[in-house]
Amino acid sequence: MLPAILSVYFITIYVCAAQGQSWALHNQTYVHMNSWFHYAKLYAATAGCIGFMMLKYDWWLGKAHWFKCFPFVIVAINILIAVGSDFQSAITGLMHLAHGQSQWWLSSEGVWLYGGWWNIVNGLAGILNIFCMTGWWAIYSSKNQQDMLWPDMTWLFILAYDLWNFEYTYANLPTHAWYCGVALLLAPTFAAAFWNKGGWIQNRAFTLSIWCMFAQVFPLFQDTGKFAVLPVLYRDGVMNAAVHPGAADPVAMGVIAIIALAVNVIVLGINPYTYEVFVGTKDYDEAYARSL
Repeated sequence: MLPAILSVYFITIYVCAAQGQSWALHNQTYVHMNSWFHYAKLYAATAGCIGFMMLKYDWWLGKAHWFKCFPFVIVAINILIAVGSDFQSAITGLMHLAHGQSQWWLSSEGVWLYGGWWNIVNGLAGILNIFCMTGWWAIYSSKNQQDMLWPDMTWLFILAYDLWNFEYTYANLPTHAWYCGVALLLAPTFAAAFWNKGGWIQNRAFTLSIWCMFAQVFPLFQDTGKFAVLPVLYRDGVMNAAVHPGAADPVAMGVIAIIALAVNVIVLGINPYTYEVFVGTKDYDEAYARSL
């Protein structure tokens, strides 16, 4: 229900903005959350939540065996959305550099980004991360139907994903990185580590979807005031859309991108098309036991 209501709200904003109505032209969502990435991520995450509930409750398509690969497909789509954004930032920043300018570029949302080789490296890590997913067809529902379980998605994949995704947010959503890059990743990871074995991707989808809805409507929560957090990338300690940044500190972006790529190379699975790789490991067995 909430995604449908918000969809009507978003459409209303853009229709009214096209008509020149002041309230829409100055609306937080219209000014600060207008990129293709944020809308693509919001609806892809929401689609994941709906599909996961079908599988968890054995609804409609969730009854079909072929639909068990849906989690892999929707996670891959979500990753590719971020990979496309990473490459966009790299190309834009490097084009500026080729024309004798700095690598800083101003996004449509009024955020200065510093595109470079780290975006390309992290984009490659994201592509590899897709193929780190194993046991695509081994999707179960917990005995109490509270969780959709993917037992083969163990801490190895979660580590590789978290490193890649944190680097993505740090490089491409720097003013939001503390929230969507640290807190939002730690929430499902913490649950998977201590009490929700096998349920990481379900929890990731729901926390991501809820956060995207909140941030799309109230972006200034994380952009201004006492809750705003800036990374060391902005060496001057200021991010002002009206002022071109001076010095940049991209060292952290480069280091984390290399680590993310290296970890994803190491974790890259074996023939994920046909069978589960991590059967017999502690995490797998604890997750699978919840479905019996």
